This record gives sequence, structure tokens and C-alpha cells, in this order.
Amino acid sequence: MENNQPIIVKRVKKVAGGHHGGAWKIAFADFATAMMAFFMVMWLMSSATPEQKKLISGYFKDPIGFSESASPYVIDLGGSPTPSPDRTLNEQPQESPGDEADTDPKDPAELDAEQAEAKAEEVERERLELLLQELQTKVEQDPQLQRFKDQILFEITQDGLRIQIVDAENRPMFALGSAQLQPYFEDILFALTDTIKAVPNKISISGHTDAKPFAGAGGFGNWELSANRANAARRVLIAAGYDDAQVARVVGYASSALFDRDDPFNPVNRRIDIVVLTKKAQRDIEGEQGGGALAPDPAPGSPFGGTDAGSGAAPAAEPLSNDQVREKLNIFEDGTLKMDQPTE
Repeated sequence: MENNQPIIVKRVKKVAGGHHGGAWKIAFADFATAMMAFFMVMWLMSSATPEQKKLISGYFKDPIGFSESASPYVIDLGGSPTPSPDRTLNEQPQESPGDEADTDPKDPAELDAEQAEAKAEEVERERLELLLQELQTKVEQDPQLQRFKDQILFEITQDGLRIQIVDAENRPMFALGSAQLQPYFEDILFALTDTIKAVPNKISISGHTDAKPFAGAGGFGNWELSANRANAARRVLIAAGYDDAQVARVVGYASSALFDRDDPFNPVNRRIDIVVLTKKAQRDIEGEQGGGALAPDPAPGSPFGGTDAGSGAAPAAEPLSNDQVREKLNIFEDGTLKMDQPTE
């Protein structure tokens, strides 16, 4: 029997994909250009002074007036343009007659004094930041301090560099209810003294307690306790070689300036603050008239400054060892401050 069923052969014709074009590249390039222009405008606006912003606003209000200037640039980005004699590149906006009557031109000597003061403050801040880095490095590298790095805090404030040594729950700095220092707290102060005394700035020492009421014999309370603890820290610094004349203030705050206000009984509220003062903060403490001379500026040749070898100043006393200090500073007994008796 013959098979007459037709045979069907399907042939698939392959057609190469057509060219999609590069329109998306042009759109992306336009987008990137627009974003670059946007960020350029944002950068210029953030770096422009208020006077320059007023000039930009004036340009868009009156472009013709700006086109007559010797320089076509609204904002001075450097270079050496040659402005006309009666106009400058950063011309100050015209003030109204009323504003001119209220503002008196400053004396050039006064401006020079302000510029010198601003420069001195900038140099002093750089010095304190360098001291902060030195102290942080010392804490990280000194095995004796590294154990207590969670209890030693540093920050730059408007008054200077603040060093806070705080209590831990199982590692207090002082005996309970007393101004008697624990040996490891003396070691911390000894280790920090060499770096602190390298700068000519004076220091302020303050003691703080938590909010737990404390009442000793004769009305001895947190105010007396915090002041005694601050003074005990001062005596250790002096025994470690710090100049007593460089201490501007020793004060006790009790619990009036808590570190953790949400938890007044937190152990971190018990702390000693040592502030390396700025000259302005020192003047505020000592007073402009009767506060004594400010510390001299650092001598060249040292990262922090100091006294030259040939200046005739008396050499600093040789620092005592830790054991000698503990024997010499046996001045606290049952929370009462025992001062050294003067020699006859």
C-alpha cells in the first residue's frame, strides 16, 4: 500500500537582531551633566559668603549692570582680574542710609587686635587637639592605662581639653565615702601627668559624686567629699611633677553636674574632671585684673612648647615613685582631709 501523505519540511529563518540605537547613552550623558551642574551649584552656594549671595541675587535682577563690570564673574574663584578703580570683584552691597548711620567703622588697631586674638585661639585649639591625640595614643599604647581606657574620656570643649576619669561599678577611684585614692587611680594620674605638663596651659580640677546622699560626722557631705577628692587628685599631680602654680582651680560639684542625668545613681557620675584650660577660660577664672600672669606661649622647637634651658627658670622637682607618693600622701583617714603641717 502506497503512502501518499505529503511530507512537510519547516525551515526557520534566523534573522539577526536589529540595531537598537544609542539614544539611552545620550540621555544618560545629559543626566550626568545635569547632576554635575547641580552639585557645582550646591558647592558654590555653600562656599559663598552672604555678601556674595547678595551679589548673585543682584546679578539675576540686573544682568546688564553686572556685564559692565571689569570682571564677568559674580563670585571670586581666584585668578588675577583687573577691576576698574570704582568697583571690585567682591564689591560689598550698598547699605541703606539708615544702616550706615547705625554702624560705625572699627578702628584699625581694634581690628588688628581681634585678628591677633582669633589667630591665637586657632593656634591654641590646634595645640589642644595635638594634646588630645597624644593622650589617646598614650592610653592605647600604655599597658597600665589600656586596662582603664573605658574609664578615661577625652573631649574638646569651649573651655579647653576635658579629661574625665569616671568610676566603674566594680572599680571605683576612691574608697567608699572617702577621699582616699585607690592605687590604680594614682597610677592613672601619674601616667597622664607627663603629657599634660608638656603644654603651658593651666588646668582646672573638679570632683563629682552621684546623687546618693552622704552625711559624715560634723555635717560632712557630698560637697565636702567631692572637693576633697578633687584636691586629692591635685596632690597626686603635684607629687608626679606637675607645677602647683599651673593649677587654676580646684572645686567640688557634688551631684549638681551629673554625667548621666537619666540615672543619678550611675557610678559614672562619680568622676574627676581635669580641664586643660584655654587662655580665655583661664582669664574668666582668674579675672582680668588680679588673676596673675597668663602662661607664656610655647617656645619653638617643641610640639607643645616649654621653658628654654637657658631661661634661668628653676628646674622642676624630680617626680616621686608611686610607693613614695602613697607614703607621702597618707593624708586621708576616715574621709577627713589631713593637711601637711608646716615645718618650723
